Amino acid sequence: MSDAGIRPTTGDSSWFVHDRFGLFIHWGLYALAARHEWVKHREEIPDERYDAYFRRFDPDLYDPAAWADAAAAAGMKYFVITTKHHEGFCLWDSALTDYKAPNTPAGRDLLRPAVEAFRARGLRVGFYHSLIDWHHPQYVLDVIHGPYRNSPDRDAMNRGRDQQRYADYLHGQVRELLTGFGRIDALWLDFSYPRPDGTGKGRADWRSEELYRLVRELQPGVMLNDRLDLPDGWDFKTPEQVQPRGWLTVGGQRVVWEACQTFSGSWGYHRDEAEWKSVEQLVRMLIDTVSKGGNLLLNVGPTGRGEFDARALDRLAGMGGWMKRHSRSIYGCTQAPAEFVTPQDCRLTWNPDTRRLYVHVFAWPFKHLHLPGLAGRVEYAQLLNDASEIRMRGPEPWQMEKMGGSPDANLLTLTLPVAKPDVVVPVIELFVK
Repeated sequence: MSDAGIRPTTGDSSWFVHDRFGLFIHWGLYALAARHEWVKHREEIPDERYDAYFRRFDPDLYDPAAWADAAAAAGMKYFVITTKHHEGFCLWDSALTDYKAPNTPAGRDLLRPAVEAFRARGLRVGFYHSLIDWHHPQYVLDVIHGPYRNSPDRDAMNRGRDQQRYADYLHGQVRELLTGFGRIDALWLDFSYPRPDGTGKGRADWRSEELYRLVRELQPGVMLNDRLDLPDGWDFKTPEQVQPRGWLTVGGQRVVWEACQTFSGSWGYHRDEAEWKSVEQLVRMLIDTVSKGGNLLLNVGPTGRGEFDARALDRLAGMGGWMKRHSRSIYGCTQAPAEFVTPQDCRLTWNPDTRRLYVHVFAWPFKHLHLPGLAGRVEYAQLLNDASEIRMRGPEPWQMEKMGGSPDANLLTLTLPVAKPDVVVPVIELFVK
């Protein structure tokens, strides 16, 4: 599926804008701390103390097939996993570092089994790889990010460090990831934070132009995110923990975009976090995203023993129950053309290939739903969850007068059941002529 008027991508966006729904996985040593993936930064934990997690990382219950099953059952079509987060710990058997899963009590590469398991369930593969590395001995410590940002010893620790040697390491690991695991469909490189006074890090620190060329050489079709601090070296924008008000644009032109969101507030496993979104909130978030032409990448932080916790599994199962009956309104869909007016308390999605318009009803009305401009344009209407017919009619002056309105020759009125269907968000499928 393609949408006219969208900034073209270098990577293959055809699957991306069709599949719409993916799983983000943040997993690393921080799962043992169980209080946010930035715990090393937030609590300013030095390496010697943080190493306690490295010495005890033993995910004995890790079953990547179970992860893939949960994602597939939720209706997700791709996944993106942290190969290395800002802490510097690598899930795979990198030849360039000892700070990796095979050297923990886990004793093995943890990335490859996940890639194989998700591929076996038909999901596309994406990698997240941190540009930042608070552990690498050549990474120049700064005053913005990392456990030593406020340390009086930071300048002394930086003596002899060479950011360009770290960039060599970064490029070498990206090469490993893009040559050792087959086709990679999406790549997150995260993140740049340049500052005018030079205290941050941006394209010069990562050698972003060179890194971009390397990515395109090794995986020409990969969908690359927008965090390399390059004006044009990206395929999709990545609003984080926010819901945009409309289709994202750059320079007045619509772009491919993906909202990344969490079940709660952190990306890594957080044992004591209580502000978890409900299944209804998450379903509405997915609908809202697609209604604005975007994708939703929804995150799980596995535990230190390698499981999705019960709260995550509950939300995934709830979303899967809705997607089982309503995925036609998500896959292959996008923002409805401007000619279709969105009714109050609803969201519209549109499949241009099948010419079906989907009305997602967030607040169930009493008996009637009125659709301006659609009289004579709809062949058939049904509830999507059970394919039960929804009767429809054009404007009838006596009926409009009873409701306090004037006749509208283009108004289509749907007659709904009084009781809301027993689904999280009901969807009406309209077959447009």
